[in-house]
Amino acid sequence: MNYGPLIFLASFFALSASWFGFVLTPQIQLGRQQQQTNTVNTAELYPQSRPGEARQGLEIYRANGCAACHSQQVGQTGTAVDVLLTEIGANSVAVADTLKAHTKLTNVSGPGLAAGLPKTILTGATMSEANQLTARLKTDGAKTELRLVPLGPDIARGWGLRHSVAADFLFDSPVMLGSQRVGPDLANVGARLSDANWHLAHLYAPRSVIKDSPMPSYRFLFEKRKIKQQPSSDALQLSKDFVPPAGFEIVPKPEAKVLVAYLQSLHANAPLFEAPLTPPRAPAASTNNPAAATNAPAK
Repeated sequence: MNYGPLIFLASFFALSASWFGFVLTPQIQLGRQQQQTNTVNTAELYPQSRPGEARQGLEIYRANGCAACHSQQVGQTGTAVDVLLTEIGANSVAVADTLKAHTKLTNVSGPGLAAGLPKTILTGATMSEANQLTARLKTDGAKTELRLVPLGPDIARGWGLRHSVAADFLFDSPVMLGSQRVGPDLANVGARLSDANWHLAHLYAPRSVIKDSPMPSYRFLFEKRKIKQQPSSDALQLSKDFVPPAGFEIVPKPEAKVLVAYLQSLHANAPLFEAPLTPPRAPAASTNNPAAATNAPAK
């Protein structure tokens, strides 16, 4: 009996099933996504297309295998609710009694509650618990604010504010999700580490900014050259153990600059319908000290 046609049909079916499962189905589910509007106090479309240098940097990121050690997918295990007291109202005694009865706060008094508003009065609650407390406080004449707080190990490490969704990668081709974490997740690294000079020094000499970093040096993305009339404005400022010999300087090549531009463009922190969160309040005086970050990227 000639089994050739059966073998051909079986092979054709297997290849067709693979194509439908791994190519067509993801295209139908994700390939037609469009920009969407944020859910919190803005009409800006999300995501925005990456600028030209960042798109070039994606190719450098891919070519150097950075996705082998880094992921770009923040996980989330749940969402909690924090309740903030914003106005105490006229009946401070009633508000204090409600807080003593329905929160873990014990050292509260009417006059003391008015100081330092807004203040957090309940953390890690369910939506039902938060709504019950705010209803009672509203009856007492106080005003409150609810804040959605995504939870999970990745978020606790500072890698992101909420879990990653398909919309975060709308303009990326290919998408560099990664599957291992020799170094930290980079989905939101542009928001938590915005200093280009830090990234450049980290690429050239990882252990110059992160002690005992396992990341290899990417010195081929830099040029060691003699200082001519004066040092270049692009020259790296390195610690004493990594500075070049006297009369020389380390200058990033264009490949290093576009790679850093790509890393700076990684912002996955917009509040979305499928990934709700309440953005943190803006600090009174913001400082950018990436060298002090405990979860700096390892590539």
